[in-house]
Amino acid sequence: MTDINSLPFHLQLLVREYGHSTYQLIQGLKNIEDVAERTKRATAIVQLMLRLQPALRDLPEIQTRLWNHLHAMAGEDVALEAPVALRSLTVRTEKPSRVPYPRTAPKLRAYGAAIEALIAKAITIEDAAEREQATIQIGRTMKFLYRQHNKENAKDVTILRHMGELSGGQLKLDAALVDSENLFEMPAAPAGSKPFIVPQPTQRDGQGRDRRDRERDRDNRDRGNGFGGKNGKKRKKGRSQEPQQPPQ
Repeated sequence: MTDINSLPFHLQLLVREYGHSTYQLIQGLKNIEDVAERTKRATAIVQLMLRLQPALRDLPEIQTRLWNHLHAMAGEDVALEAPVALRSLTVRTEKPSRVPYPRTAPKLRAYGAAIEALIAKAITIEDAAEREQATIQIGRTMKFLYRQHNKENAKDVTILRHMGELSGGQLKLDAALVDSENLFEMPAAPAGSKPFIVPQPTQRDGQGRDRRDRERDRDNRDRGNGFGGKNGKKRKKGRSQEPQQPPQ
């Protein structure tokens, strides 16, 4: 049995996707000398590959993809009369290098590294007015993230203090101005605008009647059969329900 780890990197991915048994079947195509018989066997293997990966049915040009995967696993020296154009894979034949993962956590966990990147970008803005607007937008975002993380409202002075820590004191705003004009609050919706409500679809049966109509019909049918109310309990006939005889 072939060791998967000894194969080139792109073949390791294909073998893991379709299975080692499928790879052994594809390798057996080299032993078939007749090209027509080899193509016939390859067609059956392609159908098997599609059964192993049923989610690929909805992909465009799925036959082209499967035939090229089979061609890569069989080897480019194995001639096939495929119904699609065969081409060499353009994927990397070597395992890519590991992507470096950030090892340092954000200074303030509530805001994350994205806020630190925005603050670093705002520090480089030379225009004072534009820099102030960027600081206000960052403050709004920080206040929103603080509420989401701590489940409580944050005071503007707290946001300003955190912004000063993250920017090294380079981004500053007047605390009284921020508090009086509510600069860190999200802008309200325009007057007269209505909130968008996602319409909920009604559950309907085959005859186009919703659930309420079906329940009403069931209640009426139960009453006609001697069942009382929605609970479906049948009324018991006892002596208390019999007509009383007049006194003698």
